[in-house]
Amino acid sequence: MPKISRKKETYPISGDLHHYLQDHQRLTKVPITYQDLLRYDNTVPLYDKLNQDTLWVTVFYPQNDMDWIYYALKMIYSLLKADGDVSVMEHLYVDRVDLCIYGNTRPFRVRIVNRINDNFDYFYIKNADASRIYGLELEHILSPNRISYLVADQTLIEEHIAGIPGDRFFQDQLHNGHQNLTRLAKEFVKFNERCFVRLLGDMHANNFVVDVTPDFDELHYRIRAIDFDQQSYEGRKSIYMPQYFKQNNPIIQVGLKLMTPESVRQYQTEEHALIATRMRSARYQVQDLMQAMTKDTLAPPAHVVQLKRDLAEHYRSTQFEASRSMGDLVRASLQEALHPGI
Repeated sequence: MPKISRKKETYPISGDLHHYLQDHQRLTKVPITYQDLLRYDNTVPLYDKLNQDTLWVTVFYPQNDMDWIYYALKMIYSLLKADGDVSVMEHLYVDRVDLCIYGNTRPFRVRIVNRINDNFDYFYIKNADASRIYGLELEHILSPNRISYLVADQTLIEEHIAGIPGDRFFQDQLHNGHQNLTRLAKEFVKFNERCFVRLLGDMHANNFVVDVTPDFDELHYRIRAIDFDQQSYEGRKSIYMPQYFKQNNPIIQVGLKLMTPESVRQYQTEEHALIATRMRSARYQVQDLMQAMTKDTLAPPAHVVQLKRDLAEHYRSTQFEASRSMGDLVRASLQEALHPGI
């Protein structure tokens, strides 16, 4: 299994990235920041429906702060979901605020409920990290999934990505007799390729969800990344290939049983073509993003050197020799795999 660095460094938003976010309407102003949410004075463990510890805690705020904090959180939700239209707040209330205590970034998760029909939604508030922002933006442009997020100074606001957590899906549903395993294995191949081409790392089963959509006579699957902290950070090539994580062995074993090497290559080629089409349709946005990313420091120099060597060997190409940053390597990887001319 690939080994991940124990704690990834957080990288600040550079001037070039700030300009990119401003040009593409990702910047906003918010009434409350990540640091404000740290003013809680009590916590209780959060358990799931099976009474298992989720490793999240629900936080509580002093009474004199709570009303203002909850109102500000509803304002943020209106910015994220309705472009600031506060009329959507009328029937909403904040049910709880949770804090993830096991992750490096310690994100907050806010549960918003509609009091009319008890429908609920989540969103996340985190410390802004340039690596994660680049990961979100590459996901938005190059994958079949659209991502809603906003940046306010050093606070990052993200929508909830719905789906069944990968580890839970493998444990409870993979072999329940109701899945189309061939379609699922095909989607994992395509997901593996999306991650590797754009250098998104650490995609083990805890860091992605499986979105199952019933059709009139079939099931369709989409595997979606939910953690973008390891966007082009680690030095080893295997970190960027979900197929090498032991947590993903259940779906890998299914693929080995049901697919031939020829069909795997076919699905890889299909995914390359789709990514290339998305890049052509967003050519200037990709160019703007790469212009900022290639100038940024997103990993220790030793990681850049090692990954440059690994990618050159993988592609049997000299194209990576001139790369001096992780952004250079992302651009070179996209060019090598897709030949889009960016």
